[in-house]
Amino acid sequence: MPSIRLLTLGLALGLVLGGGGCRNDQPATPPEEQAEVARDKQEIAAEKPEVAKEVTMGLTLKWLGHASFRISSNGTVIYIDPWKLSDAPHDATLVLVSHSHYDHYSAVDIEKVSGPGTKLVASSDVVAKEKAGQAIAPGMTLQVEGVSVIAVPAYNVGKQFHPKANKWVGFVIEVGSKRIYYAGDTDLTDEMKGLENIDVALLPVGGTYTMNAAEAAEAVGYFKPKMAIPYHWGDIVGSASDAESFARSAGCEVKVLQPGESVGL
Repeated sequence: MPSIRLLTLGLALGLVLGGGGCRNDQPATPPEEQAEVARDKQEIAAEKPEVAKEVTMGLTLKWLGHASFRISSNGTVIYIDPWKLSDAPHDATLVLVSHSHYDHYSAVDIEKVSGPGTKLVASSDVVAKEKAGQAIAPGMTLQVEGVSVIAVPAYNVGKQFHPKANKWVGFVIEVGSKRIYYAGDTDLTDEMKGLENIDVALLPVGGTYTMNAAEAAEAVGYFKPKMAIPYHWGDIVGSASDAESFARSAGCEVKVLQPGESVGL
């Protein structure tokens, strides 16, 4: 045993003095710097738990209430029709606005989510009021910051709140590996019936100004999304019972979210 210890000690001294074996030419990070880096990581995680959660979940979709959504995927953040937001994150890559009714177009809320590089894509009346952004009309496709945005007509059938002539829109959003359909304020239309390969459909269920729960359930029977999420309930028009009725009737998986709740896609 003593001879083994002496041999081991000799090898160690040889490596140190003679420079033999594997070397790392970079100086070791001092312990105090390692501790500082660890503290910084802990502080970031504590200050931005939503970011940490999104990294874990991958592509996430959050219902912000009424007809507003936030989509996050690999650092890309998309807001749809932001309205009555409680905070001002200034984190948007892209803002989409379907039409100029006050509960969908809010200059104040666009400002809350916008940063220096944020892009706005919206119906032409919104772009005119905002004096900024890129107009999109039914049938158009735009590529913005790596996101494909396809405009789908959004209008009423048999009522006049959202005339087809206004060229207001919903969106098929291709982000990551998903196709997400946001219907806008609309009834069940021929254009909606013809949609294909939709992973997640965001559909109004409140009635009066848009489809009601039964009509939204009928809609998913035509274009067969993998999942549907109801909106246009809980504010102005529509109730939780409308959302639950849709969930019971729709022929696909349905997630009924609460305001501020997220789902991983």
